[in-house]
Amino acid sequence: MRIVFMGTPDFAETALEALIEAGHDIVLVVTQPDKPKGRSGQLQMSEVKACAIKHDIPVFQPAKIREVENVEYLKRYEADIYVVAAFGQIVSQEILDIPKYGCVNIHASLLPKYRGAAPIQQAILDGEKVTGVTIQQMNIGVDTGAILTQKEYEIAEDETGGSLFDRLSKMGAELIVETLDLIDKGEVKPRLQDESKATKCGKIKKDMGKIDWTGDSAVIERYVRGLNPWPSAFTSLDGKQLKIWRAKAIKSVSEKPGSVVDVKKNSFTVACGKGALEIFEVQLEGKKRMETSAFLLGYKISEGDQFE
Repeated sequence: MRIVFMGTPDFAETALEALIEAGHDIVLVVTQPDKPKGRSGQLQMSEVKACAIKHDIPVFQPAKIREVENVEYLKRYEADIYVVAAFGQIVSQEILDIPKYGCVNIHASLLPKYRGAAPIQQAILDGEKVTGVTIQQMNIGVDTGAILTQKEYEIAEDETGGSLFDRLSKMGAELIVETLDLIDKGEVKPRLQDESKATKCGKIKKDMGKIDWTGDSAVIERYVRGLNPWPSAFTSLDGKQLKIWRAKAIKSVSEKPGSVVDVKKNSFTVACGKGALEIFEVQLEGKKRMETSAFLLGYKISEGDQFE
């Protein structure tokens, strides 16, 4: 198939590599404009652009894909289908109507559940047992198009946002290759989403990582996992930020939320509104990420200390 691929981050890059390896003709890659990064402000290309350059595929980086001249530019490539994955811009109806088979999207949830920007992290934050990926036929709504194919994944008890991202990225790449084969053979059977089961999720924001020790330890543990690697769950001690990278919810006697109730060689435990959180890996402000055992060698934590 002749494909125009639209995507930006590494989640999309995995799918692009899979399509290239499967022998599809990627006639154009559309990705977000290069953006400044870090203190230097040096422009950095997206992972998808880097992949396209490596494979000598033309790259198009419009600030607004919906503008008339950009729509006309896309038409020149006469693609059979557009594949979209974490592109970062709204695609207009004019664009949806260009290719023979329309536009299909790789979404990291089992639609209609978790429509929106951060389905991977939200599934962990909500304590879901199963998630997956969906290939949907795009329409003008946000993740509301007909479902073409789906694949489930059972979330591990120690799953993090990062590990789930990697698993669903690979799964989505495999599924889009399978789905395009079905479309080409005329064997795909679209099914409408059940609107009564639809849920939405917004973007992950940095302040979501601030730990509320008055909450349930099981919920706090999910935030530690779900917000790893970004923005991470964090608290403060003696006026310094402390990121919590690995922890486990445990039962505990009732103590003041945020207070240290136990200190061991390899961990320390903090009371929550319900239960407690045993902490195994941390990162103090200005320091490297480390096991709690190493942290305790250089920083004194005592029973009764209070986290804010």
